[in-house]
Amino acid sequence: MPISPIGLRRAGQGPAASAGLPARADILVVGGGLIGLSIAWRLAEAGRSVTVLERETLGAGASLAATGMLAPAAEHEPGSDALLPLALESLRRWPHFRDALQAASGLEIDYRQDGTLVVAIGRDEVERLRFRYDLQRRSGVAAEWLSGAEVRRREPMLRPTVTAGIACPLDHQVDPRLVMAALAAACARAGVTIGEGMPVTALDWAGGRVVGARTEAGWITAETVILATGAWSGEGGLLPEALALPVRPLKGQSLALRTTRRTGTLSGMVWTEQVHLAPKSDGHLIVGATVEDCGFRAGVTAGGLYALLEGARRVLPGVEEMEVEAVWSGYRPTSDDDAPIIDVLAPGLVAATGHHRNGYLLNPATADAVTALVLDGALPDYARAFGLGRFRDSQGIRATA
Repeated sequence: MPISPIGLRRAGQGPAASAGLPARADILVVGGGLIGLSIAWRLAEAGRSVTVLERETLGAGASLAATGMLAPAAEHEPGSDALLPLALESLRRWPHFRDALQAASGLEIDYRQDGTLVVAIGRDEVERLRFRYDLQRRSGVAAEWLSGAEVRRREPMLRPTVTAGIACPLDHQVDPRLVMAALAAACARAGVTIGEGMPVTALDWAGGRVVGARTEAGWITAETVILATGAWSGEGGLLPEALALPVRPLKGQSLALRTTRRTGTLSGMVWTEQVHLAPKSDGHLIVGATVEDCGFRAGVTAGGLYALLEGARRVLPGVEEMEVEAVWSGYRPTSDDDAPIIDVLAPGLVAATGHHRNGYLLNPATADAVTALVLDGALPDYARAFGLGRFRDSQGIRATA
């Protein structure tokens, strides 16, 4: 049984191919995950020369470990009011992003518009679910309260003990493996140079401006450097203390079950208080994800897998007959307020990171915002609230509260 996400199949460029990196690019993107590749593709399509440097392999941090949920309604919770407009704006942009990406790559990404069912078992969970539903309604999010019988009519495989649910009809999902494969292909067709196994060890500063970056293979100069390094964005070394990014890793473990005609599967995403269940069109059922504030502690644990399987079995008894095909872990890039950081940090240096568990949902809005920032010199209105300055008090020191 592989201890990794179901593999990304593409014609890759490994460290040997990376030795031929150009000495100069218009744009240097540091980070070859979902956000970095999307920005690189958009800017290359706009005619800029773009190089992407990835410390490991494409998607190794969070992008291939994700479930692929585009679920602003199901994700909406207390404290996320400021993020909701960005989430809804990005979901609105997803169909265009999907069509453009599939056309540019020649690959499908399994974009599904099944909606999400958020379900509860027992009185305590129903009360908490009702609180969530009231919040959704006050925020204007499309949501419908369902009785247990109504939930089971929509998803007959769920246990009879499911006593209530919320239907979020406008939530969508994609398959992260297919999105990443399509982005790799689209970048290649657009002329993006990708160097894997190429961690950036330093930024090159001249006259208060970032003018490039250093790797083990040497210096690369660039007009603009874009930091899209995900969970590693808060690591020391690259940025001066005044520009330190309040981003940390939140580890998540997930697994993939192989469904068959005999086991059956779900028709759409189902969320519980413990797990998320996401059926994919190739027959996999993805179960995710744990939330572990443990730094970069790698690996899959027995406790993590037990929590996932027990959480799934609690609402979906059919999981007992499904084959476990893959298990893996990854690192969510989580900012201090769980919202992204999209900002000019210094002349020639842009950050696009900190998307927490909403990287796929927020991806089109982020890619479009950074593209506009680089090409036009300003962020669109919808992204202006997500700068680094929100973490600082009036004296310019990051707030700790």
